This record gives sequence, C-alpha cells and structure tokens, in this order.
Amino acid sequence: MKKSLLLSIIISQLIFFLSLPMIHHLFSYIHPLAFVVIWAVTTFCTAFIILAARDQTVIAPYPLFFSIMMVYTACLLVLLFIRPENQNYDNWNMTPFNTVRFFMSGRVPLLVEFYNLTANVVLFIPYGFFLLELRKRLGISIFSLIFYPLLCISMIEILQHLTKRGSLDIDDVILNMSGVVIGYALYPLFHKVIRIKSKTTRPPE
Repeated sequence: MKKSLLLSIIISQLIFFLSLPMIHHLFSYIHPLAFVVIWAVTTFCTAFIILAARDQTVIAPYPLFFSIMMVYTACLLVLLFIRPENQNYDNWNMTPFNTVRFFMSGRVPLLVEFYNLTANVVLFIPYGFFLLELRKRLGISIFSLIFYPLLCISMIEILQHLTKRGSLDIDDVILNMSGVVIGYALYPLFHKVIRIKSKTTRPPE
C-alpha cells in the first residue's frame, strides 16, 4: 500500500508539473485556485488508478471524507464566483448544447475548449460518490439523488448570472449533472478502492 501511494505521488506530481507550460495560459481566464484543484484532482486520480490496478483498498473514516468534500466544495464555489474582472458574463443561453457546439466549433483555443467542457463534468463527479455515501447513511431516495443536485446546480447558475460572476447557461447544468450521474455510475469502483467507514452507518433496511 505504501509503495502504491508513493508511486502515485511521484507520477502525479510529474504529470502536473509537465502540464504547467500548457495550462498556465488559464491564469487570465480562471481564478488561480483552479491550479490547486487541478493538482488535487491529478494526485487523487493517479492514486486511484494505481490502487485500482493493483486491486488495493484504502479505508477512510467518514468524517475525513465529509471534511474533504466540504473543503472541495468551498474551493469549487471560489472558482465559480470569483472570476477575472476582464470577462463578460452578461450573456445567457437556454438552448441545450448550443454552448457545447460553440466550444467544439474550433472558434476558441483548444485548451479553453477542453477546460470548459471537461471541467464542468469532471469536477462534479465526486458529488456522485458523496451523495451515494449519504444515501447509505440517511436513506436518501432515488428521486432526491436527481432533484437536489439539479436544484443546487440550477441555483448556482442563477446566482452567477444575478451577481454577474458567470453566465446563465443550460449547458453548464447539463454538463454538471452529467458529472454527478457519472459519479453514480463509477461508485462501485470508487467503493472497491476507497471504503468509507463510520460508526454511524445505518444498517440496511
């Protein structure tokens, strides 16, 4: 286990630092905290892949998992609401996949296209894991697994528009929810590699 974690740290840091020459252009486009998030996601994904490939499991206490998710959420909210002043956020889009088609049309730099489409999905995958863990403990219904993340994501989009910290875009909602659903689909693999343990876990009904 220690060898796997050490190997993942070495590989993930190499990947991150080798990618810096490419992603430094995002400084003028997003909050610098994004680089901390990119670093954390790179480190986690590398460790996860290596542990999964070696069929190893990490046992993590639920309070630690919950705390990490709260810190992650705080960082994500900073990225969503603290933006560079030179960006225009007056536009809005309610036509599904209109913005996706624009980014894929080649009219924007490839890095900006990749960040907007990929980040809007990938950054919300952890909430699929988190909500299914909550369901095990609180008995959340299947309806709630769709309704509450959709409600929260929609409220964020509306608040971004009202505060002029982002554009109101139905495609962001679609991509964010896609990330949550992918998290649901990947949860069995997540649970195989990372077991969240807690004394407060409810027995199955």
